[in-house]
Amino acid sequence: MQRIITFCFLLLCFTNNAQLTKEIFESFKLQERRDVRYYFPEDYSADKKYPLIVVLDAEYLFDQVLANAKFYSDFHGMPEAIVVGVEQGKNSIRYDDCDFDPESGLPSEKGKLFFEFLGMELIPYLESKYSLAPFKMFVGYELTANFGNFYLFKENSLFNAFIAISPTLAPEMESRVPQRIAAMKKKIFYQLIVEGENNPHTHSVLAFDQALKTVKTENLYYYFDQYPGADHISIATYGIGKAFDNIFGMFKPISPAEYKEQILTSEDPVFKYLETKHTTIENLFGFRKTTSLNDIMAIYAASRKKKDFESLKPLSELCKKEFPTTMLGFYFEGEYYEQLGEPKKALRTFEKAFGMEEIDFLTREMALEKMDALKADFGF
Repeated sequence: MQRIITFCFLLLCFTNNAQLTKEIFESFKLQERRDVRYYFPEDYSADKKYPLIVVLDAEYLFDQVLANAKFYSDFHGMPEAIVVGVEQGKNSIRYDDCDFDPESGLPSEKGKLFFEFLGMELIPYLESKYSLAPFKMFVGYELTANFGNFYLFKENSLFNAFIAISPTLAPEMESRVPQRIAAMKKKIFYQLIVEGENNPHTHSVLAFDQALKTVKTENLYYYFDQYPGADHISIATYGIGKAFDNIFGMFKPISPAEYKEQILTSEDPVFKYLETKHTTIENLFGFRKTTSLNDIMAIYAASRKKKDFESLKPLSELCKKEFPTTMLGFYFEGEYYEQLGEPKKALRTFEKAFGMEEIDFLTREMALEKMDALKADFGF
């Protein structure tokens, strides 16, 4: 039975009381002890769900990944995450952990054990103690980046997202990974980051990129970024923020470009865009995201611009649930009835909006103007 031996516990004060813990994890699979780092959000609650980010080469990648996870959760809408990092620097153990057979391209004997250590010991341990969301991300560099691909060979990948930084690819990865992803029903987010400087692996990595770009499935969200100014060493510091921006893009508020290029050009009802966004988040992360006022206003504006007034009804119901004390829900519902040609219902609904809190551009004067116009037009 596995045991956890506490090596040291650090309570750090980043800008608030975040918990950073370092432990020695005694692995039954590996028959050895491994240094593991953990980060738990300062306001961790068992009532919430937290994505898990697994970082290999933790000596130099953990702090970078953690900084980006904190930044994006604080300022860009990404959910708070638990971050775990496995140190692999001592005695160059990363080469044993992530080694592969040069003929078959599959993990070596030690690699198989390390594969099981992550999937059957470390992650289950965290799942037993903490409230994890279904969403799990893998981050690796060079040899450890390649190792993440092996989880795609399972019938149901342990990880939903991969950040592969300048990977040293095993034989046949260029064909195996695209074939596996094409056959998967699970949504996979894959970010490939490479330097501009050529190295012995550049050709295979670029071939890998081209193969992934040809995968025809709605379940793959693939991103490729090459940084001309980076060499093979400095690339480890490039692109992690951009990767978070890509992978957690659905959490960001609707941008002007997204509004113009996706919502206004879609033939679907406007509200369906927001509904699909929420459903995707709920399926991936195990919780429903609260709708931002920015997104509410974007859907409202698009509904009016496209004259899709039917979308105002479900939008009004959403606002009543998430902004219950404000005018939003009843005002939008009033406009819905107004456009539907039901002035009496519209008038009563605007009267309800008038008695509630103002928010954003909506004021009681606007509701009063609507009411006066309806009375004048229909003689109420």
